[in-house]
Parts: sequence; structure tokens; C-alpha cells
Amino acid sequence: MLKAMWVFPLVAAALAAAFSGLVAKRYAERRRPYHLAWALALAMYAAASIVVAVGMTGGWTPRGFQLYWALGAVLNVPFLAVGELMLLVRDRRVQTLSWLLLVFITAYTVAVLRGASIDTAALATDLPSGRTVLGEGSAAHQLPQLISTPSYLVLVAGVLWSAFRVRGRPELRDRFVGTLLIAAGATVIAGLGSYFAYHGRAAAFSAALATGIGVMFAGFLRASRAPVPTDEAPDPHAVRA
Repeated sequence: MLKAMWVFPLVAAALAAAFSGLVAKRYAERRRPYHLAWALALAMYAAASIVVAVGMTGGWTPRGFQLYWALGAVLNVPFLAVGELMLLVRDRRVQTLSWLLLVFITAYTVAVLRGASIDTAALATDLPSGRTVLGEGSAAHQLPQLISTPSYLVLVAGVLWSAFRVRGRPELRDRFVGTLLIAAGATVIAGLGSYFAYHGRAAAFSAALATGIGVMFAGFLRASRAPVPTDEAPDPHAVRA
């Protein structure tokens, strides 16, 4: 049974890859920058999940853990959050600054992890804990608190604001429900996923990740449905995913 646990991260990877592919297709069709940011974030989820599956089956390496920590614990959330910001603020200057911020965050994360000390003995588990591998309180260990946590708050605030803007409008009910599902999925990943990762529970972590991505995927698909026609005049401020 334990040997089969690698299936869980592969399911999460498959869901994230399918979601990323769909959003990338939207970007290719519409050239909206938030689609690109979201597609990159979801690709990170997929890559991090594959790294977990490889680590569980063949053992963890320092490089493998650094990749998992960068893509799965630090960078994916700011890319999601910045994508939400670019969706809400359709200003070219804001979009340019957003991309520059993502480049800076990515470069900083890579630099910190490259210089981090890694306890290789702590890698001998299914899902190594960042506090033991990187050292509790180290700069590398604190990257999620510094980057991911504020980004998660920005993401959820933006998603809830999007839902608030379309509340009470029957023709936009799908968008309202879908937006709330996206917030719920992100919370499952940030809450349950982080909890299980902290305690090194690989299967539970991957199940939470797959569940969260699945809920976000369902939310995105529902929010992307065409508004239901009504006799009311269309809202010029309504946003399409």
C-alpha cells in the first residue's frame, strides 16, 4: 500500500497539467496576461507534484527538494495572485510592474535556495519537511511565509472581490459560484496542503493538492460559462475569465 502512494502526486500532476493546458489555450486565443500567469502557476503545481512522485519512488535529492520547494511551496501562489491582480486591474503599467515583481520574486527564490544548506539525512522520507531539510528559521525555510502567505491573502481577497462584484445577478450566477470555488480550492491547498506537508504526510498532501486543484478547475470552468441571457442591460464592468 505504501509503495502505491506515488499515485496521489501523479493524479495531482495530471489535474494541474490539464488545467494549465486549458488556461494556456485561453491565453493563446485571447492574449490576456492573467491567463499566462495562471497557466505558469498551474504548470508549477504539476511539476512540483511530479517531483514528489519521483522522490517517493526513487528517493529525494537536494536538487529535487529545491525544485519542489521553489515550485510547490513558494512561487506558484504569487503567480496566481498576480494573475488575479492583472484580471482586476486592466492597466498596462500595472501589468508591467506585476511581471517585474514576479521576475524579482523568482530570482530571489532561486538565489536563496542555491545558497541554502541542505541536511541530506532529512531527505530520507516520503515527503521531507522544509524545517528539517533547510533548517528551521533559515532564509530558505521562511520563503513561504515571506512570499506565499501574503500572496495567498492577495489571491483570496481578489477572488472574493470578483465574486462580490457579480453577486445578486442571476445571469452571472455561474461566474459567482465559480469564483467562490476558485477561492475554496486555493484555501484547500494553502491550508490542508501546507499542514500535511509540514508533517511530512505525502499521500495526504498530494490528495489535498489534487482536491484543491480539482475544485479550482471546476470553478474556472463554471466561471467561464457564458452569462445567461436576461432582459436587463449588460454590465460593462463584468469580467470574463
